[in-house]
Amino acid sequence: METENTRVALLAIIVEDSEAAERINDLLHEFASYIIGRMGIPYAKKNINVISVAMDAPQDVVSALSGKIGNLKGVSVKTAYSNK
Repeated sequence: METENTRVALLAIIVEDSEAAERINDLLHEFASYIIGRMGIPYAKKNINVISVAMDAPQDVVSALSGKIGNLKGVSVKTAYSNK
């Protein structure tokens, strides 16, 4: 993967509907070549999952993944970009 024209981004994902977990994993697998790392934290007290995904990708790729995940029922996502 080329790092020219890419940005480092962090996706913060909140999963309130566990039915979305399989689709999220499918999407992350689809975009795996751009993913630096990911961490999932189940939070049983609130019955949610918190997932962070670090990426190095063109901005349109980050936006595509974020949009697909954000369109899932019971899922929220926010993206932060580095300046480099």
